[in-house]
Amino acid sequence: QVQLEESGGGLVQPGGSLRLSCAASGSIFSFNFMGWYRQAPGKGRELVARITRSGSTNYADSVKGRFTVSRDIAKNTVSLQMNSLKLEDTAVYYCNADSGAEYPHRNYWGQGTQVTVSS
Repeated sequence: QVQLEESGGGLVQPGGSLRLSCAASGSIFSFNFMGWYRQAPGKGRELVARITRSGSTNYADSVKGRFTVSRDIAKNTVSLQMNSLKLEDTAVYYCNADSGAEYPHRNYWGQGTQVTVSS
């Protein structure tokens, strides 16, 4: 069992920046994917960005060029740097750890952190 704890959410004006952090109680290197998802009111949860065990990253089209996902393997943390924030980035952001195709499959979620972009 791995626990994930997000931090860094808050209220920011359009065009501003925030940095989210996710602290894992176990090794993030044991997972194939460490990701950030978000869920806006009335919408489903969507992938924002993720980083693989090898260090590859991928992003939702809506955040490419604005968000950057990174990790610190020694500290078991994953971060999401969010720049040029837009109103539509408002959502609860969740950290996720997924073992991918490995058996047994492991998938864990954090409790979420609110990001509100508003003028």
